[in-house]
Amino acid sequence: MAPHGLTKLLKLSFYSLVVAMMVMTHQTQGFRLGPLWRKKSKNVVIDPTPIGICASSVLVHGYKCQEIDVVTQDGFILNMQRIPEGRDGNGGGDGIKRQPVLIQHGVLVDGMTWLLNSPEQNLPLILADKGFDVWIANTRGTRFSRRHTSLQPNEHAFWNWSWDELVVFDLPAFVDHVQQETGQKMHYVGHSLGTLIALGSFSEGLLVDKLKSAVFLSPIAYLSHMNTVIGALAAKAFVGEMTELLGFAEFNPKMKLVTQFLDALCASPGVDCYDLVSAFTGKNCCLNSSTVDLFLQNEPQSTATKNMVHLAQTVRDGVLAKFNYGTADYNMMHYGEATPPVYNLSNIPHDLPVFLSYGGQDALSDIRDVQRLLDSFRAHDVDKLSVQYVREYAHADFIMGVNAKDIVFNQVVSFFQHHT
Repeated sequence: MAPHGLTKLLKLSFYSLVVAMMVMTHQTQGFRLGPLWRKKSKNVVIDPTPIGICASSVLVHGYKCQEIDVVTQDGFILNMQRIPEGRDGNGGGDGIKRQPVLIQHGVLVDGMTWLLNSPEQNLPLILADKGFDVWIANTRGTRFSRRHTSLQPNEHAFWNWSWDELVVFDLPAFVDHVQQETGQKMHYVGHSLGTLIALGSFSEGLLVDKLKSAVFLSPIAYLSHMNTVIGALAAKAFVGEMTELLGFAEFNPKMKLVTQFLDALCASPGVDCYDLVSAFTGKNCCLNSSTVDLFLQNEPQSTATKNMVHLAQTVRDGVLAKFNYGTADYNMMHYGEATPPVYNLSNIPHDLPVFLSYGGQDALSDIRDVQRLLDSFRAHDVDKLSVQYVREYAHADFIMGVNAKDIVFNQVVSFFQHHT
């Protein structure tokens, strides 16, 4: 193939993956509103920000909500929401320590993804009403976590990270803060990329001693069988040259090239652009049209280009490994090894209570890849591993499904109550 043709294929393949990952969590940022009050982290001056997630999606439903900032060891200032009690004030002011739950979103979205449906249908408010102390995380690069103690978002160094850094810095910062504030171990819920960073952390021996249990919804670890047109292209891409081809550090989903790719994709045979969510995530059975409309009316958020390349490597290479810098010399500089170290999921402690729920129609978290993930838990204590298979569910149903409360969320609540 001529160099020009190769470059074109690489660009097309990368943007194929990009759009797939954009919908991997297939939720929306919601309205640009914001915090009732902001808790300042020690030694950090917090600039005024637009009203955030609490005011737009929690306070309006009659729940208490706090906007909180935490600082990672590498200097990122991350935003969290805390919903300390249910709408009826259950557990509030009675001196009872309620069990904390940390909830982690996926890529190219933020904590708003959990709050798109009505209070009776979204997981954070269901958990609050059940008496849990709910904490929602927002990882670096998202709209309320675009701050750093010394860097600005227009600097290349601000975006020099992949999901490795979410494993090492962001998730520990969230977990440590929740433990410091509550004095308790917590439950964890992750969806999509939120499962990947947790699995990576646990396999490295991080955080497990601070958890009561972990819930993985639409788990993303191995991605070899991502069965969309987009996934198939991405899996065949040679991503080693991607950073040279792209030439930018921040991946902004609003950029013109992504829009151009979508236009080209819509012109391809067999692609139904009237149902893009299904085209990318699988045929979701149970979405409310008004919630999908809200999603489609709002654009995704930025992440690091390096993060997208790392996800592309995960698709291509079929292993769960740290970022590949492209050459043995560069990898040796970063890791002391010619190839990136692998995250060994069998290292996850066998006595950690785990609940895993996956769908039969999920085109991103394919059942064959989930089975490979489950193979890593073969030695897990039998009474500490619960697996739910929802035949009719695809990727978006686990967050936005109108019946997710009855099918999945009630199971999550029961699992937490059993392991409190």
